[in-house]
Amino acid sequence: MAESAAASSSSTAGSDAVAVAQSTASNWISAICVVTFDLELGQALEAIYPKNFPLSDAERMNTCYLAFPDSNSGCMGDTLLHFRVQCSGAGAGGAEDAGSLAARHEAALSPPALMYDPSCYFGYCFFRQVRDPQNKRGYFQKSVIILSHYPFISLFYQVVEMIAPEFFENGDAALEAVFHQIQQWPYPMPGHYLHLPLIGQVLQVRIPSVKDKPTTVRPPMSVAPAGIRPVALPSVYEVEFYRILQPLLPHLYLLWELVLLNEPLAVMAPNPTLCSKFVQVLVNTILPLRYGSDYRPYFTIHDTEFKDYTTRTQAPPNVILGVTNPFFTKALQHWPHVVRIDETSDPSKPLKKSATSSPGHMTDVKPGLYTRYKPFITPDRSALRAVARTPTTPRRSGDARDGHIRRLLSEVTQSFMIPLERYLATLLPYQRTITPWRQPPGLKAFNQSDFLKTLDLSGPHLTTGLKGNWTALYRRFFSTPNFQYWLRLRQLEATNKIRVLYMEAICKADVVFWMRDKTEVEIVDFVLRLNDLLYGQESRVMSPVPPRLEHALGGQMRTIMNALPEDMQALLSSLPPAATTATDS
Repeated sequence: MAESAAASSSSTAGSDAVAVAQSTASNWISAICVVTFDLELGQALEAIYPKNFPLSDAERMNTCYLAFPDSNSGCMGDTLLHFRVQCSGAGAGGAEDAGSLAARHEAALSPPALMYDPSCYFGYCFFRQVRDPQNKRGYFQKSVIILSHYPFISLFYQVVEMIAPEFFENGDAALEAVFHQIQQWPYPMPGHYLHLPLIGQVLQVRIPSVKDKPTTVRPPMSVAPAGIRPVALPSVYEVEFYRILQPLLPHLYLLWELVLLNEPLAVMAPNPTLCSKFVQVLVNTILPLRYGSDYRPYFTIHDTEFKDYTTRTQAPPNVILGVTNPFFTKALQHWPHVVRIDETSDPSKPLKKSATSSPGHMTDVKPGLYTRYKPFITPDRSALRAVARTPTTPRRSGDARDGHIRRLLSEVTQSFMIPLERYLATLLPYQRTITPWRQPPGLKAFNQSDFLKTLDLSGPHLTTGLKGNWTALYRRFFSTPNFQYWLRLRQLEATNKIRVLYMEAICKADVVFWMRDKTEVEIVDFVLRLNDLLYGQESRVMSPVPPRLEHALGGQMRTIMNALPEDMQALLSSLPPAATTATDS
């Protein structure tokens, strides 16, 4: 099985492997793997479905090692965790074609933090370890892993928790049946409520949309098919904020700053479940902003990038790293920020912040936050106390406090980002400067100094009561991957908006009147420009053209072409979409 999953080294075989991956993978998941412990090989890939799914050697090795706990943490019974690995093989991208119409619709509607990510696999793992006298090691050890390009944490925890016991009971046939079911699921389009049938049940989910607001009242779910028990998931991606962060609640704003600025941050936890969830919670503290650096909810000493992250010859990378092996206490001693958590700690007693950068030199390593970082923002102690006083019920204590923390963090993130959004809006060209007969002006460059001058009148102080040196925080933010990712995304959105305004201007134009004094060369050049606008390379990465505009632009093209000589009409009709000539440049 392991051999069949290896990626080919040749470019031809690599192209074939991409075709295999795209033709067999689901919209939701790329593959389902089974990892076992082999006495001679160690952790090994026992099975993968689809059987010919092309994992590279690095992807396969990392998946195998991340599927088992990396320390003697006593993980008896069943353990859930998730990890994240960089894609390097021919299967990178899976079934999703970035240029497909559905994919571009999804990208336009999906919150940035929840977008399909072709650069990495999220691994959702169910590990089982039980005593087995018939096994030479004395234990049965095996993991079932779902590989997906989506960060739908809570959804896939639920899915793997359902399918793993089914596999342990019925073997490989269960994987094939499950994968076939998931292939039939409707496309994960943002803003839609979906019914996802799985092993005799129906998961009821809603895919978040970029248009969602925290106060939005969502309509009720539609009724599940008769005779099938529904399992309603309140979220496809959220994890328990309050339970995870409660010991570090007094340092919530400091953690928010560290994540916002992409600071190197190590999380040392006693087991993979708590480790991976804690890292995910940290990444989610800056929602709706997308975390722009790499992060590893679970990381082991066997990872192919272990040396890169533990070397002392260079500064630690901008990564959030989750580990459980005690070896990392020394290996990450040079990291500037370390969170050490302990399951046995009383969650009602806050963990302390230490002014040392790492617990590595300490004989008695205690839970806490180890950093010399001096925050720019003064924490709102009253808001943090209000979280602990949130009214709860025995059934919904976690939900209420989770919601309170999420709102608190979302408000500070949005207060920080709103001035940036306002300034970016001023960089768009005036609509009156966009005419049909020449290429539209582009977005002006982002000028950091000009932006900082706007803070006195439109800074975060208008929307939040938090005090601090906001200007210094923005200066640090400008050099981070988070800012670079946000800026690239907003520039792409702005370019698309300009493109749509340009299309609307063309649709409203009187092309018959315009053609009266134009040469044939000028008219043909304009036809080619319209063709490129609708079908060119740029159109494949932009948001889809609204149907009304596509229809109207097509009408304008036909009107212009009908005015050309028949031989030229025939020539233009025979050209492929997005044909370009030197006159376009």
